[in-house]
Amino acid sequence: MNALEHQLDYPFADTLPEPGHAFEVAPGVKWLRMPLPFALDHINLWLLRDEIDGQQGWTVVDCGITNDTIKANWEQVFDTQLEGLPVLRVLVTHCHPDHIGLAHWICAGGEKKRWDVRLWTTLGEYTSACVLASGNGSNAGGEGAARHFARHGVTDEASLDQLRNRRSYYSNLVPALPTQYRRLREADTVTIGGRDWRVVTGYGHSPEHCALLCESLGVLISGDMVLPRISTNVSVFDMEPEGNPLGLYLESLGRYEVMAEDTLVLPSHGKPFRGVRTRIGQLRAHHDARLAEVMEACGRAPQSAADIVPLMFKRALDIHQMTFAMGEALAHLHLLWLSGKLKRTIDDKGIVRFSA
Repeated sequence: MNALEHQLDYPFADTLPEPGHAFEVAPGVKWLRMPLPFALDHINLWLLRDEIDGQQGWTVVDCGITNDTIKANWEQVFDTQLEGLPVLRVLVTHCHPDHIGLAHWICAGGEKKRWDVRLWTTLGEYTSACVLASGNGSNAGGEGAARHFARHGVTDEASLDQLRNRRSYYSNLVPALPTQYRRLREADTVTIGGRDWRVVTGYGHSPEHCALLCESLGVLISGDMVLPRISTNVSVFDMEPEGNPLGLYLESLGRYEVMAEDTLVLPSHGKPFRGVRTRIGQLRAHHDARLAEVMEACGRAPQSAADIVPLMFKRALDIHQMTFAMGEALAHLHLLWLSGKLKRTIDDKGIVRFSA
């Protein structure tokens, strides 16, 4: 653990659920962990004991990407971890592939078509997923992403070609989406297994992220908004090129720092922990420090987002990591620019730079 982690309480220590198995973390709440083929190599998923219209079963929260390994793990879960009961609904926190990628398949009952149930999520997440899956979005790759990052200082043609060739990145991980969904909104109450779970929306990491708080259990399913070890990626992408996602994210954190400190936080990555207010303080301090670094650099000389990346990420990055690093560098620049602390200019090569 690093020094910041020592300030948090990990009630299950190093216990992790095995693939295809579930581990109960609170009454009626089970933890699943699925592998991911990325540097961030896992995602936590959740099973909530439920009853809908008199039928006993389970609510699934988040799904994993579409691949054969995760499908096989889910099939094992369906066969061995549900106590012979069906899934009654699938609730997705947000539109990123590791969360919504298999929603269509789980809603349809997996390989054996065991059930046919509804997807629940917010309007912002559902519509964004539809746009990205259609190929019209360019967050992760394609010609639009290459133009966007070239405008912000990526001049290496090999990297730009890699970006152009990633045009099918999202649709490969999210090959289909349910054609119907049920809409969730801020402060909605979802009754799951006789307990009330309040919807807590958040912005900046994704368009309308949906976390779930059950005050009677003292449990928060935080999705990607509050993670224990890493800071959530907050990026400016081509779809919203003048966006201020970091401003939205920092504002959204206010909804979490009023929660009880002993709330059991169930994050999408890392281990369940207690100390939500402490963690929010750590996240705010992290971004304050990065903003100060960016401000100092822009005070010395005009900076592009590509110039800021090695300041914020002091390691070699593959193309997948580079898209997030560029997006995050630009998010910090945009917060300072849109608050009037930096000015933006475009040089004779069409590259955007920021200066104090």
